Amino acid sequence: MIYTVTLNPSIDYIVEVPNFKMGELNRMARDIKLPGGKGINVSRVLHQLEQPTTALGFLGGFTGDFITNWLNQEEVITQFTPVQDDTRINVKLKSDQETEINANGPVITEKEAQALLSQFDQLTSNDLVVISGNQPASLPKDFYQQIISRIVATGARFVMDTTGQALLDALSFHPLLVKPNHHELADLFQVTFNSVDDMIPYGKELIKMGASYALISMAGDGALFFTEDKVYQSTVPKGKVKNSVGAGDSMVAGFIGTLIQTKDPLTAFQTSVATGSATAFSDDLAKKKEIDRLLSQVHVTLLS
Repeated sequence: MIYTVTLNPSIDYIVEVPNFKMGELNRMARDIKLPGGKGINVSRVLHQLEQPTTALGFLGGFTGDFITNWLNQEEVITQFTPVQDDTRINVKLKSDQETEINANGPVITEKEAQALLSQFDQLTSNDLVVISGNQPASLPKDFYQQIISRIVATGARFVMDTTGQALLDALSFHPLLVKPNHHELADLFQVTFNSVDDMIPYGKELIKMGASYALISMAGDGALFFTEDKVYQSTVPKGKVKNSVGAGDSMVAGFIGTLIQTKDPLTAFQTSVATGSATAFSDDLAKKKEIDRLLSQVHVTLLS
């Protein structure tokens, strides 16, 4: 089973306001409410790829009910830990520029935190856990490390899709995959990139520090893929970008779902780029038909 972990889910309230004017009355042209959170996005896309998946994390209140009901309708398995506070609502304003207003999220109690941690003790070596996003401020700073320690104790593997110190701390536990984008990679090592060549030593460093695979997304410039001894670059399909939210999560789902199915990391890399693009070209997340259509447009080249 592929489990995903979303510690701070949300309802993403997406509103389109042409020519938004600050300080004035504006009217929406359209609005969409979607379940949000990086791990939830991964589970939804894995389901499109016909891979069994179970979503874990914290949910509470009427907003949590909305997310659970949505995932149930999509037949995504959920085993969320209930919390007393309401799950947050994030506002995504689409106008001449895209603006996001993200809420802090609920306060997680010690009892609620321990209830989630106990779920990882039931894993087996056949399971894989995708850990995505940032954690609520109310949780201990080492909460991700507590999760990872329990995962590896069972023999299960994990994917780490987060940033900063949490990502660095995870590398010594040998994640199957890490996926920073090029901005996050630069921040991680406190450097500046002027070219793709500048990124390569730092992608290799992620492998040296413990990751089995590293996937570096570069928006319109494609993606880099690092294995133990090789570096690859992909092109990206052409299309109109409608939605930047969830594209990176879709790449993770495309890679993991395909790797499990084919055991071929290069096919998984190609599919991950097609999956991320399918989300970018959609109002919501990627659908399998669109992923399949874009797959032939993704070309992979060996760099070194």
